[in-house]
Amino acid sequence: MLIRILAMGFALQSVCGICAPRVVLSQQIPSLPSGNLRISAPLLDSEVVISTTQRLAGAIDAVTWRGRNFIDSTDHGRQLQSASNFDAGSPMIPETFNPTEAGSVFDGAGPTSSSRLLHALATGNRLQTTTQMAFWLRPDGNSLGHPAKNKTVLSNHLLTKWVTIGYRNLPQVIEYNVTFGLPVDEQHTYAQFELITGYMPAEFNQFLIYLPDEDEFRPISVGPGEQAYPVVLATQDGNWAMGCYSPERLGPDWQGPTYGRFQFLAERVNKWNCVARHRKSTGVEPGNYAFRTFVVLGDLALVQQGLRALTREFSGTE
Repeated sequence: MLIRILAMGFALQSVCGICAPRVVLSQQIPSLPSGNLRISAPLLDSEVVISTTQRLAGAIDAVTWRGRNFIDSTDHGRQLQSASNFDAGSPMIPETFNPTEAGSVFDGAGPTSSSRLLHALATGNRLQTTTQMAFWLRPDGNSLGHPAKNKTVLSNHLLTKWVTIGYRNLPQVIEYNVTFGLPVDEQHTYAQFELITGYMPAEFNQFLIYLPDEDEFRPISVGPGEQAYPVVLATQDGNWAMGCYSPERLGPDWQGPTYGRFQFLAERVNKWNCVARHRKSTGVEPGNYAFRTFVVLGDLALVQQGLRALTREFSGTE
């Protein structure tokens, strides 16, 4: 009888909002995703494998084919990744306001990144990540004597990339679509988007440009320099090569995309990149800036075939 009375009492309390017992529900905060992803797809007698790592907040750590890694990935800057630079209300100085996907210069070759991976998916030959990028410099850091303009380690700039190995009938082509998310609380009149860059081991020391009208490669200096034709870095025997192409046609207040190349002898690493720049005296608008690029790899014959097909498709001459 007592149990029944107690039960009835509980029922009455439940109906009466004032008397109802307080129920506290535990709030589950979703954990951040793992950055250790792997995708692959066949290319001739081997396969292209792309790996991202937690160490780099989901940036691409390795691209391998026929047993060779095309990416150096020593510190947190030498990846296949994206980054941006801004003037932050004063003359533009590289690296002083520089959100970077893989992390900070102070992360060094360490096991963790100052960037924060927010979202990561991989299936088959496709992956997708969203990263809150760290600034390349810490607030008390400097680049070549120029102090950092950022006041925090972690920026409010988001980077989302969609990566697919294979494009149409071109298994040697990696489609790399990237969106930079600019926050609403910053003021800039200059934005430099490094749509994609590839830091490659020192043995990729043959510097070439692809001339679409002639459908041929031509040697070019190791730079640093930037011009309108896609840059390709290859081993001396031509058995491994990588470059990129962007079909973007940008409007007023834009420059590029253009293609750069760099050689760092002391660090034993070489680099290519694809860059677009936006200048607007009334201010660079916050929001999303999306770009399409393609990475082409294999031996030189495969890279030439891929660049030929892409340039013809997007120039309307195929």
